[in-house]
Amino acid sequence: MSAPTPVRGARGFSSAKREILLYLKRTPDASLAEIAHASDISKAAALGHLQELEIERWIERSYRRGSVGRPSVCFRLAEGSDGLFPQGYGEMSRCALAFIERRLGRPAVVELLQERAREVADLNRARLAPGDLRARASELARIRTEGGYMAELGARRRDAIEMREHNCPILTVAQEYPEACDTERRMFESLLHARIEVSHRVVAGDPVCRFWIRDASVDR
Repeated sequence: MSAPTPVRGARGFSSAKREILLYLKRTPDASLAEIAHASDISKAAALGHLQELEIERWIERSYRRGSVGRPSVCFRLAEGSDGLFPQGYGEMSRCALAFIERRLGRPAVVELLQERAREVADLNRARLAPGDLRARASELARIRTEGGYMAELGARRRDAIEMREHNCPILTVAQEYPEACDTERRMFESLLHARIEVSHRVVAGDPVCRFWIRDASVDR
């Protein structure tokens, strides 16, 4: 399944604009040439789309300093653009969890998050057949992308595999209930039979959630 398209796409974004927005979600502060290449369109066409998105305040300009000369113009998503991407009914979910917490206490919220994680794991376990860890991690990234997380694997580094998630559909929930993040990490460990370490979190203000996946059989 392809990466999720911005929510507003159904209300008027062209396919080229959607590609640009998705690219900037993954690659902040990209140059015109980089955006044109990633979108497979000319620089003139890319600039036209960027100018329209800038007028609508979905993107903004930034500047990249080189070793000599003037800083080059780059583009990134503007503040407030998160609503363009899948958010998984975040506010509704947060309100529901807050209601449960008021009635039954915080442990009941954590139990519900864990139960949901078990359901998701059981639903997808068959797709993660035993075998090469990177192949299983790649399939997990596909599953996460289908869920709106815009996940991808990075290069293998030493004894670890990097997985990055560029969107957080549960951000509203995680801001109130950080247990949701640890519940997902534990779900990854269960699915991959691996150790998962988290170095970056969108909820903490980082541009991505970054996970390091290590073979559980390797000594710490």
